Amino acid sequence: MNAAFSGEFSVGNTGSGDAAAAVLVSARRKVRVLFINDTARNGGPGRSLFYILKFLDPNVVHRAVVLPRPGVISELYESRGVTEDLLFEPDLVENPIEPWNRSMERLDFDAPRAVQGVRAVGNVFRATRALVKLTSVIRRGMFDLVYCNGTNADFAGGALARMSGVPVIWHVRYTSLPKAVRGVHDRLAASHGVRRILCVSNASAKLFPHCPEKVRVIHNALDVAEFDARGVTPTLREELKLAPGTVVFGSQGRILPRKGYVEMIRAAHLALGRMTDVERTRVHFAVLGDTPEDMQPDHLAECRALVQELRIGQHFTFLGFRNDVKPYVTDFDVAVVPSVYADPLPRAVIESMALGKPVIAFDVGGVAEMLEGGTTGTLVRGLPPDVDGLATQMLIYFRDPALRETQGRAGRARVERDFDGATQAQRIQNEIILASGLSQASGVARATA
Repeated sequence: MNAAFSGEFSVGNTGSGDAAAAVLVSARRKVRVLFINDTARNGGPGRSLFYILKFLDPNVVHRAVVLPRPGVISELYESRGVTEDLLFEPDLVENPIEPWNRSMERLDFDAPRAVQGVRAVGNVFRATRALVKLTSVIRRGMFDLVYCNGTNADFAGGALARMSGVPVIWHVRYTSLPKAVRGVHDRLAASHGVRRILCVSNASAKLFPHCPEKVRVIHNALDVAEFDARGVTPTLREELKLAPGTVVFGSQGRILPRKGYVEMIRAAHLALGRMTDVERTRVHFAVLGDTPEDMQPDHLAECRALVQELRIGQHFTFLGFRNDVKPYVTDFDVAVVPSVYADPLPRAVIESMALGKPVIAFDVGGVAEMLEGGTTGTLVRGLPPDVDGLATQMLIYFRDPALRETQGRAGRARVERDFDGATQAQRIQNEIILASGLSQASGVARATA
C-alpha cells in the first residue's frame, strides 16, 4: 500500500536531495493542524505554504488555515481546494502602524507621528486579542498542532504554545532579525512548546545554534507538473511585441531594495553598453512584480525612474504584478535573481529552473543551495554585489544559445530530483506527526520530539 494513504512515513532530518532516515512511523489518527500564515499579501511564504498544503495527505492531516484577511493568498487556497477550513483573524497585525479597520496603505507611512503612535499602541492590544481568540480556536477545534508560517507567525506561535498547551512547529523563512527582538526569538525557539523548527535553507538554520536538535532543513518546493513549460502557453513576447530572436533576461519578485533590481538595471546598462548596435536590437530585460502597499518607499517607481535616467527604457520593461508568472517566465531566455541580501531561499530560482531557464544570481543566503553554478546557471559574487560581474554574465549568456539550452535542461532535471513538492511535503508531514505526539511508534516520537 502507498505510504501516503497507509499513514506510514519515513522520517528525514534534512531537505532536498537527501535520503530519508530509516525510521517508519504512523499516526494513531488524523492530526488536526492549525496553519497560521501571518500575511495575506502575495509573496513567497504564502505560495510555499500552498504547495505544502496541496501535497499533504488529507486522510492524515486536517488542514485548517488562518490568514489576517481575504486576498490573493486566500483566493489561491480556496480556488485550489487545499484546506478543509479557511479562517480569518483581522487582529493578526501585519504592520505595527497599520490602521485598525483596514490593511496598510503606503500613505499611512506619512501619517502624523502621533497617529502612528496611537495605532502602534492599539495594535499591541489587537495582537494580544488575536492570541486570546486563536487560543480559543485551538481549544474549541481540538487541534493537535499549530504550524507557524512566517516571522510574525513564529512569534505568535511561541506564545500560543504557552497559552494553549498545544505544540508548535515553526517554518522559518528568514535569515536575520532585528536585535531588539532577537533575545525573545531565541528564548521562544528553545522553549518546550516549539517542537520543531523547519528551516528553508542552511542559511536560515544558522539562527538556531542554541537548539540544533529541533532544526530540520527542508527546502522550498513546487508542483513539478504545474511548472512544466510544455504545458504553458507563453505570453510575454506577444504582450511586449518583441521581434523574433530577441533574447529576454527576465526576473520576478517583490520590487524592494534588498531584491536587487537597482543592481540588475545597472548591470543591464553596462551590458548594453558593451554590445554592438545590432546586438542591442536583439535583447530585452523584463521584470514581473510590484512594491507591496505596506512597504515604503514605492521602489518600483524608483526603479522605473532609474531606467529612464539611464536611457534604456526601450530595452527594459517593468510589467507589474502578475498572479500567474508561468506564461511570462516561459518566455525568458535567462532568469535573473538579483537579491543583494541573505535571501533565505527565493522561489524565483526554482520556478525558473523548473521552467527550463538558466539562472544568474548573486551568491547570497540560500541561493547556492538551489543553483549549481556552472551547471544550472551562474553565481556572481554577492556581498558586496558584483554588478560588473553580473553584466559580464549577461553578455556571455546573450551570445551563447547552446549554454542557455544546456543549463536550462539541467535546471529542470535538478528541480525534478530535489525540489518536488510531493517529496518535500512528505518530509513535512513526517515532522507534523512526530511533533504532534500522535506517532504510533510512541517511543520514537518521544525520542525525536
